[in-house]
Amino acid sequence: MLKRVVVALMPLTEQFELGVACEVFGFDRSDEGLPTYDFSLIAGVPQPIRTRVGYTIDVPHDLDRLDTADLIIVPAGGTEAAEDGSYVCGIGYNPSIEPLLAKLRAAVNRGAMVASLCNGAFLLGQAGLLDGRPCTTHWRHSASLAAKYPLAQVDPNVLYVDDGSVLTSAGTAAGIDLCLHIVRKYQGSVVANGIARRMVVPPHRDGGQAQFVTSPLPATRTETLAPLLDWMTANLHSELTIGRLAARVNMSARTFARKFAAETGTTPARWLNDQRVLAAQQLLENSDLPMDSIAEVVGFGNAAALRQHFVRLRCTTPNSYRRTFRATPQPA
Repeated sequence: MLKRVVVALMPLTEQFELGVACEVFGFDRSDEGLPTYDFSLIAGVPQPIRTRVGYTIDVPHDLDRLDTADLIIVPAGGTEAAEDGSYVCGIGYNPSIEPLLAKLRAAVNRGAMVASLCNGAFLLGQAGLLDGRPCTTHWRHSASLAAKYPLAQVDPNVLYVDDGSVLTSAGTAAGIDLCLHIVRKYQGSVVANGIARRMVVPPHRDGGQAQFVTSPLPATRTETLAPLLDWMTANLHSELTIGRLAARVNMSARTFARKFAAETGTTPARWLNDQRVLAAQQLLENSDLPMDSIAEVVGFGNAAALRQHFVRLRCTTPNSYRRTFRATPQPA
């Protein structure tokens, strides 16, 4: 059950990561049949919560709300960790953080989820929740996190890590990926896709942080390929060759391939196969179609090809995925 969501704010809160949590879990979309959450913000420490850009957020300091939360989110805030091992909350070491750390440990012990966005992972490390666990943070801070918490298994190359009750995301927009992943995991793709559609973001991004490290997209003088991407998504069942796609946008095959890579960061074939896997996920979750039928609907042609690409992208088989996610989500 994913119903009660609490965000614990630290001094020098980063407003973008906070906004991500509020947008995914704190916005009422019941007019579209999407679930609503018992959503609240609390101060992780009793002092006033000031954002990095200077304004103050007036939220109660009520750690007891964490005792019944299904999901606790720790957005980016404060700084990293001090050299003596204590946590630095913007204005220096704050011993009043210890009750929050105890609450986070207790939440994990009772089976609730604790998720960090960006450098919120340092707070989870301070609570001892990253010891022996795979985790991530913004690529700029990953070495620091690994040095400060040597028992943590820091992966700087992924957008987020789901280790059951402890989840961590990379920097900034990766917080969206993690929050939508949580929704998809507990409430299905229909709900996650509906929220993503309202947010005007993709329901799932492929790849890792490496694609964003000092790799600006090449300048291009041609128009965006967004209309073509929409058409490709609507025609996954068709044979979409490079020649056919290039002709549709009046480009040579070579120019089209270069333009496609500049806009999407991958090849047309890889992008197409990834979209087909995403479409297959939705059918696995929300239909009783046999594997061969699903493969045909999404354009893979046969169950063997579907299985190959599904395992590559999701690290599990279609049958296993269906067994895990086919059950109807409980109503909000």
